[in-house]
Amino acid sequence: MKRIADLLFEARMLKDVPRSGFHFLGAGRESIAEHVYSTTFIAFVMSQLRPEIDARRLICMCLLHDLPEARTGDLNSVNKAYVRADEPRAVADLVQGLAFGTQIQELIEEYTAGSSQEAKLARDADQLALILELKDLDDIGYRSPQTWLPHVLDRLHTETGRSLAGAIMGTRRDAWWWPAAQAREAST
Repeated sequence: MKRIADLLFEARMLKDVPRSGFHFLGAGRESIAEHVYSTTFIAFVMSQLRPEIDARRLICMCLLHDLPEARTGDLNSVNKAYVRADEPRAVADLVQGLAFGTQIQELIEEYTAGSSQEAKLARDADQLALILELKDLDDIGYRSPQTWLPHVLDRLHTETGRSLAGAIMGTRRDAWWWPAAQAREAST
C-alpha cells in the first residue's frame, strides 16, 4: 500500500504543475490535472458517440496520458525543440513496484504510439481539451487563440474528433447557460 500511496501523491502533483504553453499564448492558465480532467471527460463523451470502441481503455488512456509529467514537467513545443524528456524512463520509474504497473505502462505506450482506434481518439481528446481552452479565450476577447486554433485543429485525426471540434468552434462558451438565464430574466 505504501507504493500505491506514493503513486497517488505523484498523480496529485499534477494539480501543481502548470501547462507551459499558456506562457507563449499570453493568456490563460491550466494545471496538468485540469487538462487531464477535460481530456478524460471528452474521452467519456467520445465513448458514447463511438460505442464500438473500448470505452474503459480510451478513458484510462486519457486519465494516464500526462502522468509522466509529474516527473518530466510539461514541455511545450518550443521546449521540445531543445529538451527531450526521457518519458519511457519516467514511466518505468513511476510503475516500478506496482502490481498493476504493467497496465499503466501499456496504456501510456499505446497512447504514445497512437496506433489503436482508442489511442487515436485519446490523442484527439487531448487536442480537443486545448481547443476548448483556446475557444474559451477567443470568446472572451483574446486574439492570440486565433493564430493557434488552425494549427491545433489540423492535429485531429478522427472523424469524431473533427466533428466535435466543429461543434466547439461553432458554439459560444456561454451558450450552455445563456438561454436559461435570459428566460429567468424574462419571467421576473
